[in-house]
Amino acid sequence: MLIPFTRRTILKLLGAAGTALMMNPILVKSAATDLIRRAIPKSGELLPAIGLGTYIVFDVAPGAPEMTELKEVLRVFIAGGGRLVDSSPMYGRAESAVGELAEELSALPSLFLATKVWTNGREAGIEQMRNSMRRLRTRRIDLMQVHNLVDLAIHLKTLREWKQAGAIRYLGITHYHEGAYRELEKLLATRDYDFVQFNYSLAEREAEARLLPAAADSGTAVIINRPFAQGELFAKVKGRMLPAWAAEFDCESWAQFFLKYILAQPAVNCVIPGTGKASHMLDNLKAGAGRLPNEPQRRRMVELIRSL
Repeated sequence: MLIPFTRRTILKLLGAAGTALMMNPILVKSAATDLIRRAIPKSGELLPAIGLGTYIVFDVAPGAPEMTELKEVLRVFIAGGGRLVDSSPMYGRAESAVGELAEELSALPSLFLATKVWTNGREAGIEQMRNSMRRLRTRRIDLMQVHNLVDLAIHLKTLREWKQAGAIRYLGITHYHEGAYRELEKLLATRDYDFVQFNYSLAEREAEARLLPAAADSGTAVIINRPFAQGELFAKVKGRMLPAWAAEFDCESWAQFFLKYILAQPAVNCVIPGTGKASHMLDNLKAGAGRLPNEPQRRRMVELIRSL
């Protein structure tokens, strides 16, 4: 009999065993198995394909009860082989929460910290980036991105200087909707950027036409945001059983179904689903292991979602 693999079902199945699993880093790593790692084109550095987004979920007040669960989320992420944590000054207290929890876990050296500059003017940008370093409790940011292309020309000059000085390791650009794709494509053609971040999912597939190929052609690493289309995909499959054929690419839940579709694109280096629950973090990590869908399977995935 097929089981309706929703996140609620996964949580119930884990039960007491799942709690024990999450309390043991070795078992977590074993459960997630080895994450797919892909090379950053500009350097060859390998980056695990499942990252962690912090929008909304990490915007938590100091000492709030949610911080305990977020600490477990981060611990499970690291134990399962994750590295890239993406944040932004516009995400409220997210940067501070990441810095505090990572320091408590003695995990800062193992993380690939990505954040953004999101303001106008050179001096304002410098001040904002220094504040990000302070909040993240680090003297060097792995990836600094110009958020939504705001004042790009000014910030790009600063980022180049900071990269040369060793204050950042990589520089990039981001956006979150299709309306910016044409501009992103033009910018990628300059080959000025190490990373580009944009939205892509089974519900928002427009990047497949030109933007993903443009990133591959320009040697730009790709980070994917909004992998669940802000929850739209879960709403579509609510109460539905995971198709039996999903097992053909080692898929055990709808979250893995959605993430594996994205990771089957070779141009994608890392996808950054956000979560405030450790059980969801473990589920997401499993999407970055095992087989990925081939092209016929991906077409079948698209047809299924279209039919709902």
